[in-house]
Amino acid sequence: MITQEQLKDIQQRRDALARYLDIDSKKIQVEEEELRTHVPDFWEHPKEAQVQMKKIKDIQAWINGYAEVAKAAEELELAFDFIKEGLIEEPELDAAYADALAKTENLELRNMLRREEDKMDAVLKINSGAGGTESQDWAQMLMRMYLRWAEANGYKTSMANLIEGDEAGIKSCTINIEGDFAYGYLKSENGVHRLVRVSPYNAQGKRMTSFASVFVTPLVDDTIEVKVEPALLSWDTFRSGGAGGQNVNKVESGVRLRYQYTDPYTGEKEEILIENTETRDQPKNKENALRQLRSILYDKELRHRMEEQAKVEAGKMKIEWGSQIRSYVFDDRRVKDHRTGHQTSDVGGVMDGDIDGFIKAYLMEFSEKAE
Repeated sequence: MITQEQLKDIQQRRDALARYLDIDSKKIQVEEEELRTHVPDFWEHPKEAQVQMKKIKDIQAWINGYAEVAKAAEELELAFDFIKEGLIEEPELDAAYADALAKTENLELRNMLRREEDKMDAVLKINSGAGGTESQDWAQMLMRMYLRWAEANGYKTSMANLIEGDEAGIKSCTINIEGDFAYGYLKSENGVHRLVRVSPYNAQGKRMTSFASVFVTPLVDDTIEVKVEPALLSWDTFRSGGAGGQNVNKVESGVRLRYQYTDPYTGEKEEILIENTETRDQPKNKENALRQLRSILYDKELRHRMEEQAKVEAGKMKIEWGSQIRSYVFDDRRVKDHRTGHQTSDVGGVMDGDIDGFIKAYLMEFSEKAE
């Protein structure tokens, strides 16, 4: 059974959230912003209207989130009184406490995501490292892990591109993950992920080490201004592979975008390459590829801003072999994040998408430094 101290802790955290989030001011702000939508010509300017409606939705989400916390805390207070009177059993009180604690922690975690890009959708790309089939199998395992995490958290996912491995697994994949704060949570996954296990692909049953890199960028929408120079764009088309209908391998619906990018800060040049086979509609795939390009360019600008901040720079790690952010050691039943020290023995749970502990540890350690 929970203690009086645990109840007091929930109450104090609820009150602190009300102060941090300034809920009373947000309620007034929502009313003021909604008044702006009542002007006669509001919907005659779709882009501006979309920005305004999104602004209202974002503010209302904080109000609704706090309302859930306040309600859960109130129900916990009632349950605590009821058990003294013998009206409920201990399991009911414990369940009320677990619900209040989960809602409180979720809102506290979201409160750490204060940067403009944190609330955006995300593009997550996984590339297998050197090591052939073993690394490609590892890349596919990571893909499954993130898809399971997204599903558990109610996010919508779509596979923008998938290149299968030669024998098993995948060489790379690009996944769009859509929902509130998808990028804010998943930015913690940027880097190299290292797997250590007895490989099923090794005839001698040796312990093998594999790597896969994960890149996460904000998925921008039409409300974000990103400049793309048409003269620097070129397109190729190709036939989409994989199982499907009659037009697979016959119609060139897949698109390959090349963008000749020059870094405005360093002058360095690079070719950005994006492939999209998301649909069997070539124009739609082109549209999706352009959206990914805008996301990449937006992310590059964000990274330049971050690099100017010494506090962030001290906490950053390069995405390259040998600088892994997390190790998954199957035989020792251990997954450890090398940036935060957070670890767990529940390897199966992690590979089934339970990575919230790692995300929370990262945000608690680095979110304040990133402000």
